[in-house]
Amino acid sequence: MAAFTKLFQMQNLNATRKSDFRSDKALLFTEATKALPKFSPLDIGSTDSNPIQILDFFSGAGGTSLGFAAINQVVPMFKFLAGCDINPISAATYSRNFGTPTVCEDILKIANTPASIRQFLNIVGFDNTKSTILIGCAPCQGFSSHRKKHWSNEDDDRNNLVIAFSRIVTEVKPDIFVMENVPEFLSNRYWRYFSKAREMFCKAGYTVKQNIYNSAEFGVPQERFRSVIIGMKKDFLLPEGYFASDEYKTVRDAIGGLNPLEAGGIDPNDPLHKAVAHKRSTIEVIKKVPHDGGSLPQGEGPACLAKVKGFYDVYGRLSWDKPAITITHYARNPASGRFTHPVQDRSLTAREAARLQSFPDGFQFEGKSDDIYRQIGEAVPPLLSCGVAVNVLIEYLSTAPTTAQLQTSVETIDLPVSNSYSSVIAGIKNTRRRA
Repeated sequence: MAAFTKLFQMQNLNATRKSDFRSDKALLFTEATKALPKFSPLDIGSTDSNPIQILDFFSGAGGTSLGFAAINQVVPMFKFLAGCDINPISAATYSRNFGTPTVCEDILKIANTPASIRQFLNIVGFDNTKSTILIGCAPCQGFSSHRKKHWSNEDDDRNNLVIAFSRIVTEVKPDIFVMENVPEFLSNRYWRYFSKAREMFCKAGYTVKQNIYNSAEFGVPQERFRSVIIGMKKDFLLPEGYFASDEYKTVRDAIGGLNPLEAGGIDPNDPLHKAVAHKRSTIEVIKKVPHDGGSLPQGEGPACLAKVKGFYDVYGRLSWDKPAITITHYARNPASGRFTHPVQDRSLTAREAARLQSFPDGFQFEGKSDDIYRQIGEAVPPLLSCGVAVNVLIEYLSTAPTTAQLQTSVETIDLPVSNSYSSVIAGIKNTRRRA
């Protein structure tokens, strides 16, 4: 705490910045990540005195907000005003963990008119005298390469949710906004959606920067690539990862200490560590997959697999000493991807999936098993969010970056990347700049 005395002393956050706190980024991130595993649900009103209010749209369970909550355990900066999601179970999970009212609303309706936006702000108790961060992680189904059927439907309503969030930003005029989506959001195919949103932001007076990040660079034991778009009313630096590829956290780091389970088993001390009761035929298929990163031998498994090309990871096992692949809400189903335990003959438990997403064990999920897997798989990894949160806080509190700092920082993506998911990821791996 003592290392961040200057941050505590920033009573007037809207005052002209006279200090550069960027040297504190790495330490603040380290301390916040140490604090994250200690997270427990917040009491109602416990963050009300903090100076920067947060509104989280498309909040899901609250993975993005959790990254900001981790910082609060080091420097009490953020007031959680509300998390808004159209799914009532996700909204309930957010409310339970962040001590806020349950807000289950359709963002398209909220953003319909300036009056409807103001009405929503009044309902959640928005204070226009406080510094504000708006978070918007619009559903990615319309952009994801794994849902190609949407590629022929450029007017998918889910895509329009990005523009809905943009309308809210331009009406509320927060000090900072953060958008997160799949890498394809910044591709040729969907660049027009991003361009329209960016144009709206720039007209409202924001400097907008964007890049694609591997969550593993922020300590998430998972290779999960996401686009991150940040806007401030001044120039700023983009986040940089804190871990090189040879330092990535692994599956073993995340779940190696959990009690072993057979299919259908449950840890008596942890209801989320419950293994799916697979059919005997499924277990027999899993047993044929070599341990520790093995793939299903050719010709094995259900006959339907022989008719489908391109799904090489089905029934595959995770590797102990590598990050996991992207964890989705299908992590309970070994036929949906590489979601089989490295050595145990079963798919991932909800606890294992949550840890691979970097959720702390103290985080409480509402709903039934399917609901919990969905909330985990759709979330922004909290450690990725923590890295972004540290960056936006420090940049907001600091003086404008110098020319030298800008020249050595992560560059914004100003032109669309390839439509191909594999090309996007390969490009990011080859060109990632580090300080």
